[in-house]
Amino acid sequence: MQYRTLGHSGTVVTSYALGTMTFGAEATEEASHGILDSYFEAGGNFIDTADVYSSGVSEEIIGSWLAKRPDLRDRAVIATKARFPMGTAPNDVGTSRRRLTRALDDSLRRLGVEQIDLYQMHAWDPITPLEETLRFLDDAVSRGKIAYYGFSNFLGWQLTKAVQVASSQGWNPPVSLQPQYSLLVREIEFEIVPAALDAGIGLLPWSPLGGGWLSGKYKRDQRPSGATRLGENPERGMEAWKARNDNPRTWTVIDAVEEIAAAHGVSPSQVALAWLADRPAVTSVILGARTTEQLADNLAAAELQLSADEVERLTKASQPDTGVYPYGPMAQQQRSRKMEGGR
Repeated sequence: MQYRTLGHSGTVVTSYALGTMTFGAEATEEASHGILDSYFEAGGNFIDTADVYSSGVSEEIIGSWLAKRPDLRDRAVIATKARFPMGTAPNDVGTSRRRLTRALDDSLRRLGVEQIDLYQMHAWDPITPLEETLRFLDDAVSRGKIAYYGFSNFLGWQLTKAVQVASSQGWNPPVSLQPQYSLLVREIEFEIVPAALDAGIGLLPWSPLGGGWLSGKYKRDQRPSGATRLGENPERGMEAWKARNDNPRTWTVIDAVEEIAAAHGVSPSQVALAWLADRPAVTSVILGARTTEQLADNLAAAELQLSADEVERLTKASQPDTGVYPYGPMAQQQRSRKMEGGR
């Protein structure tokens, strides 16, 4: 795997991170430890989790794995998140100082570490003043409880505001952002990617296979069966499947991915991941795996080199729809200029 710096920081991570949302839910502790072993044996070093994953069990599984393999603690770069409910009380959710003080200590305890390498706000909190959250994160860095912080699911203006507020107060700046990003979900390129590039923020895409669509497991007009394909809410999952299935763009993208995969003799997943890993601002692509076999197939994307023509074909096939304004061709022209002058 390639090595890249975590945003504008000096910490080095691998181009593929191990997402652990399945730990404690779809993967037992034993299976999860096997996945972690396989990931590190393949050269990976970046683990991503969250307090809300299996209500803390994912962090506990990682902590028990680290306790059995203390030699890997210095090698592992550990990221976790806080913001979503860990209880039913009003202060069991959000990014207030009170909430984060408890959440951070709980994550440190479950992980069994003295410092979390990357502490991320799992989503924007519309109630807590941003200054309160950022001041807490700056204090946590100063106290050595976290090395860096970042965000997840922020919009472009939210990311830019956070960067500017931290800068204006002389606080430690954020280094990363986790957005949903794949060949099927590219709308972040309108505002979020430019904001990240402007601030030197590293992107850590989640759901890089578009909820499994880019892995080849869904077939045209064939209704999926089984809970794992529909998520926790089967009715909502079927609605999402139908919306994706009925969109012609979905199958244009999948056809391109599968044809390129066949030409290389690799899985569709590897093609989709290789394209994403080389997008601007992307630091590390988060892989979610239920088995070591699935992980091995995904990690093989690190060895796949797509040609310029193949990248262009995928990029063109997956181009998101835009209205006339503000992202259409004419509006883009309004924001451009020639060095030599004129229109």
